[in-house]
Amino acid sequence: MKGVPCGFVLRFPMNRHTFFTFVLLALTSATFAADAPAKKRVLILGDSISIGYTPVVQKMLADEMTVLRPTRNNKPENCSGTTSGVANIDRWLQIDGGKWDVIHFNWGLHDLKHMKADGKTTSELATDPPQATVEVYEKQLRQIVAKLKATGAKLVFAATTPVPDEPMKVYRANADVIRYNEAALRVMKDNHIAVNDLYTLVKPRMKELQIQPANVHFVPAGSEVLATEVVKAIRAQLK
Repeated sequence: MKGVPCGFVLRFPMNRHTFFTFVLLALTSATFAADAPAKKRVLILGDSISIGYTPVVQKMLADEMTVLRPTRNNKPENCSGTTSGVANIDRWLQIDGGKWDVIHFNWGLHDLKHMKADGKTTSELATDPPQATVEVYEKQLRQIVAKLKATGAKLVFAATTPVPDEPMKVYRANADVIRYNEAALRVMKDNHIAVNDLYTLVKPRMKELQIQPANVHFVPAGSEVLATEVVKAIRAQLK
């Protein structure tokens, strides 16, 4: 310090009582910090439907848990279908160091959408094939679930939400949603995994909760409804 001789120590007046009070406060603060429980860690995996409700879940659980999902280039990453899931699950599980308490996950809407012959372009035709047949979907979902179980986290599968009956730019049929959900439920039953039945929640309220006309995505209020159920499902795993 300018103007202070080398080796000179500045001393502030402090009697013994003040000194011990200061030490006690410092030790108490350190103890509280050490004793404060770490927040539970939650990973959300899914497509654009989950991208819609994740920010609401994060806000609702901000004081209790750390809620994360895959991102790329600082934007939410769409986990797409089970083919992408198999290819990327190891990377996703290591987000922010991994060590998850709960993983809430879904695959389905991308698997059942129809694709043109090149396998890369979506199709509006029922005669074109799905991205993954229900048999391939079930097989790949089992592979993903095996990786999820290996983490030791509590697992919750979110049933795929219903799709409108009206024609859309990308062909999806609600009958297929039911079939793919049935396949997923077999996987979850075999692995004793909890199911968050978002299909049954949304089906009678599609016109209210989903974008109109004829869209698989949700209005903001719809994403909030989904988020409320996701939060309930997550909290139930930590009781």
